[in-house]
Amino acid sequence: MDNPTKIRLENGLSVLLKEIHSAPIISFWTWYRVGSRYEKPGFTGISHWVEHMQFKGTEKYPSTVLDRLIAREGGVWNAFTHVDWTTYFETMPANKIDLAIDLEADRMVNSLFSPADVESERTVIITEKEGKDNEPFLRLNNAVNEAAFISHPYRNEVIGSLEDLQRIQRDDLYHHYRKYYQPANAIISIAGDFNTSEMIEKIQNKFISISSEFLPDPEVQPEHEIKEKKEILLSGPGDTIFIQIAYRSPSASDPDFFGFTILDSLLSGPASLNMFGGGGTSNKTSRLYKKLVDKRFAVSLAGGLQATLDPHLYDLSITLHQGQDPEIVIKTIDREIERLTEKRILKSEIQRAVKQARAMFAYGLENITNQAFWLGYSESFANYDWYSNYLDRLNEIKPQDVQRVAEKYLHPEKRVIGIYHPDFSESKPS
Repeated sequence: MDNPTKIRLENGLSVLLKEIHSAPIISFWTWYRVGSRYEKPGFTGISHWVEHMQFKGTEKYPSTVLDRLIAREGGVWNAFTHVDWTTYFETMPANKIDLAIDLEADRMVNSLFSPADVESERTVIITEKEGKDNEPFLRLNNAVNEAAFISHPYRNEVIGSLEDLQRIQRDDLYHHYRKYYQPANAIISIAGDFNTSEMIEKIQNKFISISSEFLPDPEVQPEHEIKEKKEILLSGPGDTIFIQIAYRSPSASDPDFFGFTILDSLLSGPASLNMFGGGGTSNKTSRLYKKLVDKRFAVSLAGGLQATLDPHLYDLSITLHQGQDPEIVIKTIDREIERLTEKRILKSEIQRAVKQARAMFAYGLENITNQAFWLGYSESFANYDWYSNYLDRLNEIKPQDVQRVAEKYLHPEKRVIGIYHPDFSESKPS
């Protein structure tokens, strides 16, 4: 694949550019190295709240005109907060991209954070959290995640705790914004129909005057394993049993990550790291699908592997058929993992898993927005070489690599098992 151009401005801003002339479109992403990983106790959710405040406007671009301006020019825009990063993007007609560049340069330094907007968003975010807390599977996921980390901030929800959302004040938000929203802590990734030298000049003109300082990485100690088996039992409204089993997973920069990717594909089916997918392949050939879904123990199952700065979690999420016993499902999973570590994996299985992973990767490159996403996304936890060498690294995986990774990470005594049981007394009238 074509290598992008990468430059670094004098103020520390990293810029990655990739010309794609298949359509008159440009996608412009601004990434900040801040997310829940960077938050202190008492301030969980502050990065996500700051993201909301970035849509409340500046003097130049008041909130009342932002959506209208982007839509009028035929563009789309959005933002996301994750554990390791916060990102904003605009995908625009190529001849209108100056609006996106000016908007992002402006709100890097000039967002207003009016007290009225802060209180308005407090209500919005608390309502959003309450909605999530009422979703059975999300409740289970949060409980499992919290149990899987002792001290690492990955244990906290990106949206934050209710107590912190109630106590955080305007000055806290503004201080967080001023600390992390600066060029030396940012990455701009651009893909689409432009001339590289002309685009660099545009970026220089808008961002070079913004002062910045280097931010050291926070002193976060990675948690490399789950020390002991933990079990979480939840109950509540509904009529469905959910299971989530979480194991420690390697960071994206760990060589084990690529073997884990193939392991995930073998067990639960191929998954895309791209937030926008763009398509997919079936997981019906996976081992656990055949054992659980085909045999009607489960309605569905999925595996989750995330590319993160520090070791995170690999989880298996299962929705059971009514009347099925969670313990039988868990034992079936354990037997399949044991089989995978003890018996020879066929080379054809690895080849199929790699082929499926390649297909998912290709789907993730279907449009210009996805391409710009990958430029910044890979740079946020590793670098572009991680992305450009991704398929080559998968092709190098051998059966023994997958078995080694399974034995190392999928230990039955080093995991968190969460089970959500419906409480029919809560969900049905007496």
